[in-house]
Amino acid sequence: MSYTKEEIHQIVLNQKEYFLKGETLPIRFRKQQLKRLKEAILKNEEKICDALYQDLGRCEVEAYFCDVGDVVMEINEYIHGLSRWAKPERHYSGLASFPSFTTKVYKMPYGVSLIISPFNFPILLSLGVLAASIAGGNTAIIKASSKSAACTQAMKEIIAETFPPEYAIVIDGGHDVADFCLEEPVDKIFYTGSPNVGKHVMEIASKNLVPVTLELGGENGNWCIIRKDANLKDAARKIAFFKICNSGQICININQVAVEKSVAKEFIEELKKAIIKQIGEHAHTNEEYPKLITRRAYDKIVEEAEHYKERIVFGGEGDPEKWKYDPTIIYPVDINEPIVNHEIFGPLLPIVEYEDSEIDKLLDTISRREHGLALYLFTKNMKWAKKVMQTQQYGGGCINEVCLHLMVKGVPFNGTGHSGMGAYHGVWGFREFTHPSTVLFGKTHMNLPLREHPYNQKKKKLLSSFLK
Repeated sequence: MSYTKEEIHQIVLNQKEYFLKGETLPIRFRKQQLKRLKEAILKNEEKICDALYQDLGRCEVEAYFCDVGDVVMEINEYIHGLSRWAKPERHYSGLASFPSFTTKVYKMPYGVSLIISPFNFPILLSLGVLAASIAGGNTAIIKASSKSAACTQAMKEIIAETFPPEYAIVIDGGHDVADFCLEEPVDKIFYTGSPNVGKHVMEIASKNLVPVTLELGGENGNWCIIRKDANLKDAARKIAFFKICNSGQICININQVAVEKSVAKEFIEELKKAIIKQIGEHAHTNEEYPKLITRRAYDKIVEEAEHYKERIVFGGEGDPEKWKYDPTIIYPVDINEPIVNHEIFGPLLPIVEYEDSEIDKLLDTISRREHGLALYLFTKNMKWAKKVMQTQQYGGGCINEVCLHLMVKGVPFNGTGHSGMGAYHGVWGFREFTHPSTVLFGKTHMNLPLREHPYNQKKKKLLSSFLK
């Protein structure tokens, strides 16, 4: 179905009217809707997994691990924490507000939320964000990706069966429909995708002064640094898993690896062995290996690999009919080459050498580029690793691990600069979909006229002592 501008406008109007009735405000109502969403996902697990296979070639286990199970965990966290998070905060107003000593901060929903989700994790990054919106007390319009058509259709059916459209709805369509949505005066926008489109989202949102959350992949991609003291076999095993997962189409995936020169070749051999052990020497022939989202995405990877074909030390083959391209190691690559200066979003993995004596120079080069969504370090030197994690600019990351920071409950998932703004998951998602409203409870007796005209030296002195 293709939506017109008028149809989108009516959907927004209907949701605004529904929100104004106040039905989404009670915490009990929100929990009920979260439970309904969870039940709908579990009931349609097979349908969702089938759609993920159609769109991305995901096997059942990977589909559940990366999308279905993750959403269920997210919903559970909202259900269990919502009452505590939504409770108004009580604050002491201070002597300057005498005799009105009580102030409360209410966590208020924005209203109509617009969620624009990507193709790579079409369920998690749609319904997981929907859960945050529901927890915040909002209504929601999900503009799902046209690239992951099977998942979008499945979500349309599931949400339509679960909620009335004035409360939550999934719509499909291309960039024109997305722009129709963005041009509407919604109350909150949550976008996941590329930095370039993120700029477009902010530009249109600014016309209506709509608050925006952006989760972006990062302009220069995410770095992984391997020191010479690292456990190379362990690092290779984890990095291999990550590049195989979703065929590398992950916003927090490793874009390039910087390896200390003296262990670079040893690491590459371990990485080859790890890839072969997990998915086979020719991954594109393995039924469990996911595919790239479109033929265009496949051709883009092939074109970039062709440019570096003389330095491909593993992989470099694919199936243009199935849109599958092997995990491909490219070595050696200079830190200033094009492939390490943009987000690859696929199974190519350039390897950059550095000398241990120049680790600070490496970090300085990384810090001068656009901030990544993730940073990964492999080393036994925890003192150094902690220092790096506390001084670099990035969204989140791991030491001696990959991607699992995304799975930790109660902590924010976020980006900074070209990798995004805002944060969500758990309480952070609740905060992202609510705005704090401060309310002072005034007293009608014992009000001192200090703040009122006429002013004199005595009032000035008393006010000064109160405020200081």
